[in-house]
Amino acid sequence: MARLPRFILPGYPQHVVQRGNNRTRILHDEEDYWVLWATLRDAAARFRCAVHAYVLMPNHFHLLLTPAEDGDIGKLMQYTGRYYVQHANQRYERTGTLWDGRYRATLLDPQAYLLEVSSYIERNPVRAGLVPTASDYEWSSYGANALGTEDELVTPHPVYDALGEHPAARQAAYRERCDAAPDDATVQRIRDATNKAWVLGDEGFCEDIDARLNRRARPQPRGGDRRSAAFRQGLAQRQAPNDDQHP
Repeated sequence: MARLPRFILPGYPQHVVQRGNNRTRILHDEEDYWVLWATLRDAAARFRCAVHAYVLMPNHFHLLLTPAEDGDIGKLMQYTGRYYVQHANQRYERTGTLWDGRYRATLLDPQAYLLEVSSYIERNPVRAGLVPTASDYEWSSYGANALGTEDELVTPHPVYDALGEHPAARQAAYRERCDAAPDDATVQRIRDATNKAWVLGDEGFCEDIDARLNRRARPQPRGGDRRSAAFRQGLAQRQAPNDDQHP
């Protein structure tokens, strides 16, 4: 089956995930983490992608970033893959693929989901049981977004900037949101949209993306759209008794 093109619009953020092949480890020690972080930093600057949140996990990494042009995310991921795989192959005397196929990504509504996805990304080490709190994990954007730690990879999004009038206020507001953690339903929506490459947003946002890209941004409801008046009316007509068949 042909692979559908990704949903990409310049200026709209994307949640991107790249996993190791068969979920095997891609990062073994501090040197590996530094090499991947520096490669992502250089790629983001070179291909004009503003990274708002990230986490580097032992067998995968997440990015929340906004591209300036249509092809910028693909170029960033290709550059990162090429240079980091070269590092891993030389250091560990390995050959073959390092990544689990194509990276996965979802375009998202920044007003509704940017902070939720950022929190989801930065809390990944907590959910994985690696650390008790997000602040205990070194290789994520939590330090920059929540604590004001300098991080050359991170560029704040306007939605983040709107959290407060000055950096301390923004960091405090972000800590409060992030430490509360997205609920299970939100986590599942984020995972489903990313893994299945659908747009993450409410009905109105998805309809706008439909119109902009001239393709469906959400999965087709099974068995008809049960929310629509036409579907309910048709269902009622099918279920109503037929006067010609009953006394």
